[in-house]
Order: sequence, then C-alpha cells, then structure tokens
Amino acid sequence: MELRPYQWEVILPALEGKNIIIWLPTGAGKTRAAAFVAKRHLETVDRAKVVVLVNRVHLVSQHAEEFRHMLDRRWTITTLSGDMGSRAAFGHLARSHDLLICTAELLKLALSSPEEEEHVELTEFSLIVVDECHHTHKNTIYNVILSRYLEHKQQMTWPLPQVLGLTASPGTGGARKLQGAIDHILQLCANLDTWRIMSPETYRSQLQKHNPKPCKQYDVCEKRIQDPFGDFLKKLMNQIHQQLEMPELSQQFGTQMYEQQVVELSKAAAEAGLRQLRVYALHLRRYNDALLIHDTVRACDALDVLQDFYNREQATKTQVLCAERWLLELFDGHRNMLIHLAAHSPENPKLEMLEGILLKQFGGPRQPRGIIFTQTRQSAHSLLLWLQQQPGLQTMNIKAQLLIGAGSTSRSTHMTQKDQQEVIQEFRAGILNLLVATSVAEEGLDIAQCNVVVRYGLLTNEISMVQAQGRARTDQSVYSFVATEGSRELHRELTNEALEALMEQAVAMVQKMDPKEYKDKIQDLQRAALVKQAAHTAQRESQQHQFSAEHVQLLCINCMVAVGYGSDLRKVEGTHHVNVNPKFSIYYSVSQKPVVINRVFKDWKPGGAIRCSNCGEEWGLQMIYKSVTLPVLRAHSMLLETPNGRVQAKKWSKVPFPVPDFNILLDCTQSLSDLSLD
Repeated sequence: MELRPYQWEVILPALEGKNIIIWLPTGAGKTRAAAFVAKRHLETVDRAKVVVLVNRVHLVSQHAEEFRHMLDRRWTITTLSGDMGSRAAFGHLARSHDLLICTAELLKLALSSPEEEEHVELTEFSLIVVDECHHTHKNTIYNVILSRYLEHKQQMTWPLPQVLGLTASPGTGGARKLQGAIDHILQLCANLDTWRIMSPETYRSQLQKHNPKPCKQYDVCEKRIQDPFGDFLKKLMNQIHQQLEMPELSQQFGTQMYEQQVVELSKAAAEAGLRQLRVYALHLRRYNDALLIHDTVRACDALDVLQDFYNREQATKTQVLCAERWLLELFDGHRNMLIHLAAHSPENPKLEMLEGILLKQFGGPRQPRGIIFTQTRQSAHSLLLWLQQQPGLQTMNIKAQLLIGAGSTSRSTHMTQKDQQEVIQEFRAGILNLLVATSVAEEGLDIAQCNVVVRYGLLTNEISMVQAQGRARTDQSVYSFVATEGSRELHRELTNEALEALMEQAVAMVQKMDPKEYKDKIQDLQRAALVKQAAHTAQRESQQHQFSAEHVQLLCINCMVAVGYGSDLRKVEGTHHVNVNPKFSIYYSVSQKPVVINRVFKDWKPGGAIRCSNCGEEWGLQMIYKSVTLPVLRAHSMLLETPNGRVQAKKWSKVPFPVPDFNILLDCTQSLSDLSLD
C-alpha cells in the first residue's frame, strides 16, 4: 500500500490538518491517498472519528475494501447504505466505530433525526472525506451537509472536522468563459471550506506516465436515409396536434425540448381543469419517448414501449374520457402498420457503428473489457437485448450484462445494490467482459482491466465526459463517442472538450491566487452562501404555510374527483406521504400483487399498488408500517385545490401547506376514534 510520489505531494497539507481538495485523474489513486490521510489522522488526532461520504451505493463496499487494505485491525470500520438494510442506530454505529463509510443521504437523515440512537452531529466527526466532491453545490445532499459545517464555523463551534474532498473533474458549473469557471471553482472551494486545491506539480510527469489517457475516437455515422417508422409516428403525432388545435405547440418531435413543452402543457391543463387537454399532452409525451428510443436503438424497442403504455391504459383505466377513447382508437387503428414498419425498419446507423466497434475490439487476440454508456435504463435494456440478438456478434466472445441504478419510478427492472455488486465483481473477475450502463457507472467504478469505453449518443456535460473517459484504465485503451453527424450530442461532446480545457485553466488560476486574496474571497462566498441558505429556508417555510392544510383539497390528477384534504396527510420517515384518514379507503382500489421494491427498509415493507377507484389512475402503493397499513401517495398523482386556485406540485416538499410527521400512537388512535363515531 505504498503511495506514489505524486500522491504524497497532494496529501501533505491534509496530513497537517488542512482542508483540501485532491484533484487527480480517475485511476490515479485518490481513494488510496484519502485512506492514508484517514490512517494518519486516526493515529495522531485524539478521539478521532472519520466519516467517508459517497454518492453511489455501490461505492460504499468498493471504498471499504480500499480503506480496509490501508488500515490495520487496530481501527474499526463499518459501512451503511440504504440498500444494505435498515439504517437503524446510525448514530450508535458512528459513535462505536473509528471510521464510517456511508451514502451522503443516510448522514443527512441522521443529522436531522430526533431519535437518539439515530441522530448524529457533524461535530462528532474529526475528519469528513467527500468522494466526488464536485457535487457539493446548490441544493445537493453534499451541500446540505456542508452547509451545516459552515453554520458551525460561523457560530465558532470548535473543533470543526477536517474536510478532504476528492474529485477528477471539478467542472465549470455551466460557465463558458474563464471568469465564470473561476467563480465556479471558488464557490466549490468555499462550500468545502478548502485551504487549497492540490494537484501534482513536481511529479506531474510521473502521474502522466502512470495514468495515460485513452485514445479518443469520434465514430460519427450518417443520418437515416429513410425512416418510415419514425415518419409514421410523427404523422400520428401530427393528427393529435390537429385534434388539439394548438399551433403554438412546436413540432420538433423526438427532442428533449418537445418533451419539456408537453410536460408543461400537461401541468397547465391539470391546473386549469382541462382534463381532455391533459390527456392529449400525456399521450404526446409517450409518442415522443418512443421517437427518442427509436433514435437510440431499434424501431421494435420503441414500439414495445408504446405498446406497453397502451396495454396499461386499457387494463387499468375504469373511466375513459372522449380524448382517451379517440387516442386509443388512433393507436389501435394503426397498430398493424406500426408492427409492419418496425419489422421492416432499416438498421439504425448508430447501431451499425456500434457493431463495427465491438467486432473490432472483441474480434482480436487480446481479451478486452468494455463499458457502453447510454442515457436511460430503457435504452440500456434495449441495447443489451440487441447485443444478445445480433447475428454478427453471436460468434464474438461477448459476455454482457446491465449495470443500472435503482428507482421505483422506473417501468423497467432496476437493480439493487446486491445486484450491482455481483455484476461489478463478475466484470472485475472477467466472468463478464461488457457492461451496458447508465450514469451509475460513470463515477468511482474501479476496474483496472477495463480498456474499451463507448459513449453511445449521450447528451451530457464535461464532468460526465471526464468521468466516463476515466473508466478506460489500461494502456492503449479506446474511448469512442458514437453519434449522428450534425447532432446535438456530437456538438455537445466537442463543447465538453473545450470546457474540460477551460476547467483546467480555471483551477490553475485559483491555485495561483494570492493566499490572502483567496482567503478573503472564500470567506465572502461562505457568508453569502449562509445568507442565501437562510433566505431559502425562510422562503420554503413561507411557501409551506401559504394555506391551512384543512383548506386544501386533494383531487385525483386524472378524473379530478375530490378525495380528501391536506390535513389528512402525514410524513413517514420524513419522505413518504401517507393519508391517515380511515375514510380515504373508499376512494382507491388495491392490487392483490405486492409492489416489488428491491430494498430493505427500516420499519416498513410495500403492499399492493393503489389506484383511483373512479378512473383507475395510479396513485402510489400501500405501506405496511410497523404492522399498520397506510396508503402512500405520489405528489404528481394529486391535484391541489387551494383557496387561490389549483396547483400541481412536483414534490410533496413543494406543497403550500405544512405536513406533520406521522405519529403512530396519535394518528392511529384518532383514526380508530373517527371510525367508531361513524
């Protein structure tokens, strides 16, 4: 576990107790350097307590492996993440171990928990290691945690924990000019209370020798010469537009911009009580989703997604509006044509390009290991299916699997942390040699043997580009960007290269600043951040107290039938919003089959899906919480009738009335009393 000279160079201020950001390329050993700092800290600081924060659940066990290698058995280590089981006694576990590795979300919950066994104060730690610290900005979980640190600093609460940030890509914060990029870097340093950003200077050449960049290639294909399937989808969308009679709605079908327009149209229609218009907008979004999938993979994949949507609509909706009937007939009437066109659709040029890359990389004598990055879970599933079905790739020794994130809102199957770990271990061992991954694999995934990275038609920022590029670790690695000529994705990737250079220039300028000027600037930014945070908190509290909860009605977003009041809602574990009114059960039906969520929760498990008993709209699911069954509602399934008009809230945290925490003794007793009165 010896450190290389460039690693020694960057950690020296941290060994003296200073707050720094270690800026090293992916694969250069940031985690090992941090583990050494933690080891020295535990050896030299009285009553030392270290917490390592990560932003991806699969990084918890990966970092634990690195830290255990560095620390001998003298120090106790524990790990915590939501997918690994309950977070019970977070505070107790933190206090009874020398080093804790956890997801930032769990620490955030523990900081605000009223339970003694769960609660922890930030000042109980003497060293905080923030992995992928470039995420410490705006309202991210990292920044919420570090805002508490700045509050303690302002209140002169001593001793403050030492902060060690790790990043390969600080980014530019969306800035396109040098001064804007410098301002972004300075703000990042202020948020992390950074003394200095450390990168190798004396041993820079040794770093470059040890950590060569992969060979980057642009694999650009021509646009489809003919696209009968896509053209037919657009024809159907045009028919819906004609039915809508809304010329102000653009016809840039198959774009993110169009998706934003129909999402806004749906929201505005719901708030105005225009049920038919909202339905048209929802169906247009599904057609647009199909076009996006068609552009990424195959026509048959796009048709499957559209078919799945209409199958669900027909199976679940118990009340059909005129608009819905017309839309269902439109799809049913053209289903056979869509099936025919999908079956005879020309090959996607991007897939032809991808096949050529894989044939070249996996057809030679060496034993490659690669990752294909794609935008969505749906496109990842479709790409894996294409890999398994493509005749030209059947003779290749390709052993592929998915690596995607979790998320109960996804229609496609998602992965648990255990699933992710098994895939990563099999990839590391060579049992698998190709991963089809979403952004979950961009940051921190450490596979030394990976030598092929393909970014497949992605529209992302410079941080994602740098992170994905860093997954190619071996000598003579290949980094391929696949896109259509003239596309927004290609233009963005070229822009990202310029932004990467701008980021490096901005960091260098910050590193060269006069120490006093730098310190004054950081203090000014921290004071401004605290004022902004206080204003934001006051605004949020004001927003949450616009109306009394009993004066806000809950309506089904689809049929707009009144089903309760805001005063019926309670928060479970600070996030899950349940309706505790026993009379609410008459408004929904429950599926017999339980909802599958591949996670273990502290005090609850999922029951069946719940739907509006009037129209069949999906509302959420049942929660079996400490033996009590409660309906959990999704914010976007409810419309709020306030004294000032109707509002559709994206999140429950944005509703204009306060929602108290669930009290099982008080709320369940009250529910029983209400029932007995009836």
